[in-house]
Amino acid sequence: MGGTTERQSDKATEGQANPRSKLVQGAMLLGLAAVISKLLGTLQKIPLQNVAGDAVFGIYNAVYPLYILILFAATAGFPVAVSKFVAEQVRLGAHREARRIAYVSGVVLMCAGALLFLALYFGAEQIAAWIGIGRTASAIRSVSFALLVSPVLAVLRGYFQGYQNMLPTAVSQVAEQFIRVITMVALLLYMTALAYDDARIAAGATFGSVTGAAAGLAVMAVFWRRAMREGQEQGGPAQQEQERKGQLSPASSTTAWQWAKRIALYAIPVCLGAIVVPLLNLVDTFTLPRLLEASLGSESEAMRAYGLYNRGLPLVQLVVMVASSMSAALVPAIADAKASGRDDRVRSRAEMAVRVAWLVGLGASFGLAFAAVPINIMLYRTEEASWTMAVLAFTALFSTLNAVSASVLQGVGALRTPTVALLVAIALKALGNVLLLPRWGIDGAALSAVVAYAAAAGLNLVQLRRCTGVRFALRPYAVSPALGVGLMGGCLAALQLLAMPAAAAWHVPLRWSASAIALASVAGGAAVYGLALLRSGSVSRAELQETPELARKLAPLLNKLKR
Repeated sequence: MGGTTERQSDKATEGQANPRSKLVQGAMLLGLAAVISKLLGTLQKIPLQNVAGDAVFGIYNAVYPLYILILFAATAGFPVAVSKFVAEQVRLGAHREARRIAYVSGVVLMCAGALLFLALYFGAEQIAAWIGIGRTASAIRSVSFALLVSPVLAVLRGYFQGYQNMLPTAVSQVAEQFIRVITMVALLLYMTALAYDDARIAAGATFGSVTGAAAGLAVMAVFWRRAMREGQEQGGPAQQEQERKGQLSPASSTTAWQWAKRIALYAIPVCLGAIVVPLLNLVDTFTLPRLLEASLGSESEAMRAYGLYNRGLPLVQLVVMVASSMSAALVPAIADAKASGRDDRVRSRAEMAVRVAWLVGLGASFGLAFAAVPINIMLYRTEEASWTMAVLAFTALFSTLNAVSASVLQGVGALRTPTVALLVAIALKALGNVLLLPRWGIDGAALSAVVAYAAAAGLNLVQLRRCTGVRFALRPYAVSPALGVGLMGGCLAALQLLAMPAAAAWHVPLRWSASAIALASVAGGAAVYGLALLRSGSVSRAELQETPELARKLAPLLNKLKR
């Protein structure tokens, strides 16, 4: 009898542990898919510029942020809303009602997507006039077709997430980006070979968003059909019979209109919050082309200059992605300490997250700036706008600080400050473009980006200090990192001064030699900077215990350095 009871207890415990394990595994899966998707989305811009040139690169970068803004405004909150309401019905065993939520949401978003498609397709000329570059109209029409597909994709992702099944979302995200990149590269090669004009080539590049979304939807449709065929969500014959009798869910009496209203009311605030980041990127779309055309006197030159300006952005985005993921491990720990009332741990973990972001962002920014010329030649074949790339590199520091501090603020419950900070950054970016671009060209636009992100990060850090009482000491934030940056800069300067003339003397092709120097600069600079930080005690062994995984990996090195 006792053995039976024990076995039943073990089964119950296992049943309770499984959902949590499933949720953790799903979160890890989504995180990995997000990293792969962002990596593909960021790196695709390099072949775009290499194959089509800076003018097409400029048109693409003017149109794509507009599409992302409209897509986020229409769909960003709906996967969250759908997953929430589906999860509630799943808890009650009302799987038929969960499917009805997906159907209602799909109809609502399909209508919204169709309206936005019509607005974008038939309003392309007017939007291009607002941007100030008429040649963007074809690309706007091309990308508008994605709005016929993406809304349904968003709903299906939310539906499966409501069941804590993250695999369909993860697979569809990777498939979407993969097909998008393949389509873009294939159309670029085909259209440049046939000598199409810049506007049509850019339209071909943006059409990758349409085929990518269609691929993602096809993946989700396969998972949907399999789920419906296998009846995994049905819960067994007895439960199906209860559903038919309407005994499981009080929501079964909710009309489709009522569901649509509830879902929209929950999703719209999330959508509005999600569009703040795309709005910051969109500032350049509606200011820089017009300002550049006024300054340079030619639409073609304006688009080419805008393409040159955007050369540094993929690298910045990669740095922010890596640094944010390094600090993200501390955010759940901060939320847990806050819930437990451990203010001391909240302070120490918040300070550690910000310091990691500062140290990584600082090293990456100076490293990219020091190696801007060889990196520029390696990725884009020429050293044009290397100074702009060097200035823009410092947005990596402040973007990283902004992203990490915003996450920490969310962990301690201060949800409004990051949005307000980004709104301030939007205003400063627009003002900076208007004031600085006529004086310094695209260098001025890059400087305005640095100022805007620095202001956003500063506001977040001020609020973080108020919420947690954290203090930022001078030595670990200024003195030790300055030593590391100085050593790194000296090493990279010596490498470039010695290697570039030697490569020229040996008649090594410029792009090959620049690539070797750039890769050596990245690896060597990171090693010198990292060793300098560890040796100077910017990060101590005790602080690393806040993240045991990181401490375990760095323990042998710390032992050698006697830290």
